[in-house]
Amino acid sequence: MNLITTLKGSYVEAFVPKGWDFQKFDDCIGNGVEEASERQSFWNEDFKPVACDSLSDFGVYMGHEIAMEIKNTYEKNQKLALILPVGPMGMYQWVSYFVEQWDIDCKHVYTFNMDEWSDAEGNTSDPKENGSFQYAMEHGFFNLMGERTVPEDQRYFATKEVLPLYGEKIREIKEDGGRLVTVYGIGRAFHIAFWEPHFAEDYDSDEEWLKAEYRIGAALHPLTIEQNALTSYKSRTSLIPAYANTVGPGLYFQSDKMIGGCDGIFGRGMQWQGLSFWVTLRHGPTRWATSTYIPTRPGVLFYMKDLAGPLEPESN
Repeated sequence: MNLITTLKGSYVEAFVPKGWDFQKFDDCIGNGVEEASERQSFWNEDFKPVACDSLSDFGVYMGHEIAMEIKNTYEKNQKLALILPVGPMGMYQWVSYFVEQWDIDCKHVYTFNMDEWSDAEGNTSDPKENGSFQYAMEHGFFNLMGERTVPEDQRYFATKEVLPLYGEKIREIKEDGGRLVTVYGIGRAFHIAFWEPHFAEDYDSDEEWLKAEYRIGAALHPLTIEQNALTSYKSRTSLIPAYANTVGPGLYFQSDKMIGGCDGIFGRGMQWQGLSFWVTLRHGPTRWATSTYIPTRPGVLFYMKDLAGPLEPESN
């Protein structure tokens, strides 16, 4: 007896996106780091998952990977566009550390925050409020680097006025010889940024879906809201808006490289991200689960090795 056998007619059924197949999701699940590294036919030749033994290692690896992008483009006098998340966050202190150690700066860097909480019309809260993504980025990243930081007029945040301009600005950077890199996490509902699975209903094909650059006041899936309640708001579901402004696949899947991180572990052997991790690696691309396109792009996905399994209930 499980969700698959009891779903029809249940209260849960209405919340399941039409394109989800839980049996196929379960069929994606492997066991262990070696199986997670087994290359699939749809993987890009320059995509690889990298296991991390601890959260401290995870933060260093992620930070170093981002800092290397900043360093390499700095040395080439090349512009760098970074699409950045608020979460995971521990990597940003290491980006700051490496930038200082290497005696470089971020004057050539342009940052585009991938999302922001909003209401249904796309209005966002005061960026000076604790809880806004802009506040988190200012205090958790930009302010750490002092004079080496990204210039203020090269930081873009996902307000309803600025988000629609992202595509044009990123294309200008790339046309000028610049590089686009996206940093991301993977959601419980397989989202990248807040590009949710039920958005798939609005498109006739994956090809059309792949062209979408953003959404204003996007309706969030209940799994996304509860994920954030557990991981960022100390269980307080009431603090989380039901909507967000978000970049879409038409921007981040145009990246020259994607740098991902899955750190979704709790204490006592508990976790929330193992299924999302395995479906991302094994399912194959579908617009009903945004992260399944990740392996088709060049990049690296760092993950806590516990997410590789076994994904079985605790026996005691």
